[in-house]
Amino acid sequence: MVLPQPHSGAARAAEHPGTGTMEPGASLRDDEDTLDLEIPEELKQLSAGRVHPGRRPAATAPGGLLDAPADWPAVATPAGLFRFAAVEPARDLPLITAWMNDPAVAAFWELAGPPEVTAAHLRPQVEGDGRSVPLLGLLDGVPMSYWELYRADLDPLARYCRTLPHDTGVHLLLGRAAHRGHGTGTALLRAVADLVLDRRPRCSRVLAEPDLSNTPSVAAFLSAGFRLSAEVELPDKRAALMVRDRVLREAL
Repeated sequence: MVLPQPHSGAARAAEHPGTGTMEPGASLRDDEDTLDLEIPEELKQLSAGRVHPGRRPAATAPGGLLDAPADWPAVATPAGLFRFAAVEPARDLPLITAWMNDPAVAAFWELAGPPEVTAAHLRPQVEGDGRSVPLLGLLDGVPMSYWELYRADLDPLARYCRTLPHDTGVHLLLGRAAHRGHGTGTALLRAVADLVLDRRPRCSRVLAEPDLSNTPSVAAFLSAGFRLSAEVELPDKRAALMVRDRVLREAL
């Protein structure tokens, strides 16, 4: 099972944040308001040039806009002890490139090719302002999955569906074929969604936008406590907008 792929544009840290308020499937009229995004003060200071040269604000340090997921604690899951590790391209590029060239992964992520292709995908996130963070997922200490957590309200995704301040998006691929199709994806998605809600108190929803045709991915999200909120037309796919709500967490 491959879970889920990024659409071209969404979760790309080099792009500008979206500001749309559209309900899924709707379009804005000239007289409609857009969503007032809660832009962090550190980003406002950067835009206004009020940050001292050479000093990177805490919120825009790697993971700052997402409350530093690489530092979150390990959690027990039915599949084993899971934790995040920050992607270090010098160390991790061969492994992630190999995963991206797995046919089951390449069919949805569309990043097959030499290491330069993977490096170009990682670079804007590793060197960006922290609105999208690439991570390795380790199970019992062994790297077995690749994740991207991103601020959906600061992402191009917000141009195509309604987002709320601090909504956190998730992309995931299981790099090891042995972990696909056995419930591992479901277990990890539930654990990561719980981690996000535990460690990001301002976040009320965890989002994902797998390709609607990726049936195993959609099923894994549903089994992990997400709901299918809408079908959304994105630039290169029709996506299933999956939502895990904080307010419904205890009921799930």
